[in-house]
Amino acid sequence: MSMRFPTGFLFGAATSAYQVEGGADEDGRGPSIWDTFSAKPGAVVHGDTGAIACDHYHRVETDLDLLAGLGLTGYRFSIAWPRIIPDGTGAVNQKGLDFYRRLADGLLARGVRPMGTLYHWDLPQPLQEAGGWANRDTVAHFCDYAQVVLEALGDTVPQWATINEPFCGAMIGHLQGRHAPGQVDLAAALASAHHLLLAHGQAVGLARRLAPQAQVGIAHLLSDISPASESAADADAARRLDGYENRWFLDPVLRGSYPADMLDWYGRQVPLGFIRDGDLPVIAAATDFMGVNYYETKIVAADPGEPYHQARVLPQAGRLTAGGLDVRPAGFGRILRRVRDYAPLPLYVTENGAAFHDYVDPEGGVDDAERVSYLADHFAETLAAIGDGVDVRGYFVWSLLDNFEWADGYSRRFGLVFVDFGTQARIPKASARWYAQLIAAQQDA
Repeated sequence: MSMRFPTGFLFGAATSAYQVEGGADEDGRGPSIWDTFSAKPGAVVHGDTGAIACDHYHRVETDLDLLAGLGLTGYRFSIAWPRIIPDGTGAVNQKGLDFYRRLADGLLARGVRPMGTLYHWDLPQPLQEAGGWANRDTVAHFCDYAQVVLEALGDTVPQWATINEPFCGAMIGHLQGRHAPGQVDLAAALASAHHLLLAHGQAVGLARRLAPQAQVGIAHLLSDISPASESAADADAARRLDGYENRWFLDPVLRGSYPADMLDWYGRQVPLGFIRDGDLPVIAAATDFMGVNYYETKIVAADPGEPYHQARVLPQAGRLTAGGLDVRPAGFGRILRRVRDYAPLPLYVTENGAAFHDYVDPEGGVDDAERVSYLADHFAETLAAIGDGVDVRGYFVWSLLDNFEWADGYSRRFGLVFVDFGTQARIPKASARWYAQLIAAQQDA
């Protein structure tokens, strides 16, 4: 509680539509690629889906009261494209827009600043059947959708993230096959990455025109990557993996070019004709902030047998989350300073958090001491980065609620608030109380 952040620092939490809303076939919502993917046998743990999730669609007022009661000053949510334009193109579903208007208005009424995310992976299924993000036409369809949303909500939502984690949507979904749409195709992955970035750049222009008073940026997933040894082979492998996960997404947005070493590396494997003249200046459109999503430090060794990057992430060690990720707060600090060195943009930690083995004890509480320690360490790293001149303006803990955690289904709990998915009861964890005290301490200072 001794940590003191700059005046106006935003203390928030984040969610995404498919992970919390439920109501998947209600009020005109169409199917997304995640509805389709999660229905495939073996794609998600225990066959879990987001059809009900946290039932946030029906419990939005209760959840807004909950987050406001914790003292949160910011809330990041995403808008489900299939709830707004069910077929991906064509008719607009007014009931979908009305839901997000209620959400945004409810936040403002409670003194909580909304940050809307236009795309958090739930592509309408009809667009996937037409080629998905590997098809350049999807960029135009996304812009049509973004225009509808910005026209409806641009006067209410003061901050927008265009795309959440283009790395995940492109690479985990199209190369690793672990996320929707479940492909393993380097050419499709690289084309999807480029089109997601192009959609971001075009959406920035739309936001400037349709919501000129709002701030706009993008949320990148960034990992702290280092070589396993001082050998040249390991250093090269770590650089390639860093190119794959970080630089392939940071460089176009912040420098207007893809990293030359990765263009050469990928160009020897697949054609790169999807990169057209004039695309990169659009992708590099000036933004008001950069969102940083951070979860992982990776130690990398050379592996000539790995087909795409000849690199291998070594098994994690030390403090581990329930998902087996290595808890190294110093890596978070390195990432914040690294992005600062790219460009002097204001930064928001748009996601950071960890899954642990949370449970309700016999007294009815959830004592997630591991998460309290995790958050305390990562907030301390943020404060240290601010002290070093990194312009961090806010921090959105992932996540407000335990939710549908993609391919892990309901087996991973990231929330500040425990959700009993059978009854939909909400139980604030010890970490929620810790966070509320941290926020209150800023006001008492």
